[in-house]
Amino acid sequence: MAEKRIPRPRDPIALAKLIGDIATGEVVDKVDDGKDPAAAEMGRKGAAARSAGMTAERRAEIAKKAAAKRWGTP
Repeated sequence: MAEKRIPRPRDPIALAKLIGDIATGEVVDKVDDGKDPAAAEMGRKGAAARSAGMTAERRAEIAKKAAAKRWGTP
């Protein structure tokens, strides 16, 4: 699973205490964010993977439709 760091306090004394707690093992530094690593990897591939399986005509059709939506032309 992907892990996320716990937020660091802005106060220097609180930060020093947190670092000490992490060093002694009282606090776990990483928090599980609940995301599936395989799904996250697929999400990073995104448009490149999608467009790899399309023909040039289909990509042009999608681009024209997007431009029409963006610029408000019918």
